[in-house]
Amino acid sequence: MTWQPRLPQEIETESFRRIDAQVGAHEFSPAVWPVVRRMIHTTGDLDFHRTVQVHPQAIIAGVEALRRSCALGTDTRMLLAGISTGRLRRLGVEPFCILDEPEVAAAAARQGTTRTAAGLELALPRLAGGIVAIGNAPTALLRLLELLTAGAPAPALVVGIPVGFVNAAESKEALSQQNFPFITALGPKGGSAVAAAVINALAIMALEEIPS
Repeated sequence: MTWQPRLPQEIETESFRRIDAQVGAHEFSPAVWPVVRRMIHTTGDLDFHRTVQVHPQAIIAGVEALRRSCALGTDTRMLLAGISTGRLRRLGVEPFCILDEPEVAAAAARQGTTRTAAGLELALPRLAGGIVAIGNAPTALLRLLELLTAGAPAPALVVGIPVGFVNAAESKEALSQQNFPFITALGPKGGSAVAAAVINALAIMALEEIPS
């Protein structure tokens, strides 16, 4: 087998070209497609172009929040590690993991819930007008929806793409029915890498002009 060495940017450009060719015609707007394409690029899974759900205001809400140097909370340290901190630093954004909130373990034990659900509740006041990114914990997403239904201050954008076979599909289906900005993908597929890809795509757009 022979192969031709390529620079990283050349590999990404060629990968995007192949994704465009394999997906073919689609109904995503020029603002949404870069996000969906990066989800596919990160996973190698073309199914995301069929399962992704994007609220009409999601892209502009996320980009504007990043340009305001918003708070950005993740459900896991793995998701946090997948985000391009260099881009966010240029935007004045310092992301954090909700598991690092003080008293998370004690709150989870007291409430009889997961640490991510407890951490989400503790962090939510900091995330009003910011971005919540969930890639692993459907319990965190479900708790978020409960709190918002009860009147908690809303984030500017919820990126909710937890992976798994217990409550993941249900939590994302519930998110897709909301009337605030969100990005999700229906079914069991998702994960920290996918959610990080969405944040990275939004950060790139926040540093550039938003496609019309």
